Amino acid sequence: MELQEPKRYEDHIVGRNAVMEALKSGRPLDSVLVARGERQGSIGAIVARCRENGIPVKETDSRKLDAMAANHQGVIAIAACKDYVTLEELFAAAEEKGEPPFFIVCDELEDPHNLGAILRTAEAAGAHGVVVPRRRSVGLTGAVYKASAGAVEYVPVARVANINDALGEMKKRGMWVYGLDMDGEDWCSTDLTGAMALVVGSEGRGVSRLVRENCDFVLSLPMSGRINSLNASVACGIVLYEAARQRKGIKAINRG
Repeated sequence: MELQEPKRYEDHIVGRNAVMEALKSGRPLDSVLVARGERQGSIGAIVARCRENGIPVKETDSRKLDAMAANHQGVIAIAACKDYVTLEELFAAAEEKGEPPFFIVCDELEDPHNLGAILRTAEAAGAHGVVVPRRRSVGLTGAVYKASAGAVEYVPVARVANINDALGEMKKRGMWVYGLDMDGEDWCSTDLTGAMALVVGSEGRGVSRLVRENCDFVLSLPMSGRINSLNASVACGIVLYEAARQRKGIKAINRG
């Protein structure tokens, strides 16, 4: 049987008519960039439709748009490389496998290479999905697709309006929430076998205050060098594989 190429999208949709048609067709869009101060005519209609569909609109210096494309008419849409799913669909994915839910929650992660690497590790470690916020976060861009080495095709990504509300829903459904941050419990002495969500913070600020307060536990990695933190995707990968080890019942060697 011949394998079909996965459906991919061009990153940029340029110009007012092209962006409006993409919105009308329901094509998945990560965000829409609008020249700062532009709100008249069809730009206003584009912004309104974006709001109706929950698509972030980002005001941008026109010089940045000039560098991205010619004849942009004050608007460029960034296409998502794959459709987002709902939180409910992540629960359904876990139920279909007969496994306790295992999610990664990205709290305002901004680097596409970090998100791509997390998606790649999540797929390999057996996670059921990744959750990202609608705003102040990188989405499913072409750069994320490339960094994930195609894992985007296999790991569903839910985009939510509010991370804290999503964590509340997970808790209602019996999940434990583990934040990955400094000054927490030892990462490898915590039971990670049940229904769980691992929260990874942004590259510069870490897990935000309100999100940290909504975590049931905070996990930390030992730092023996002069650098006080790891890259977000590296730290996430270490804990994901500890969770995978525990969930598969693989025994750790005890030489004591």
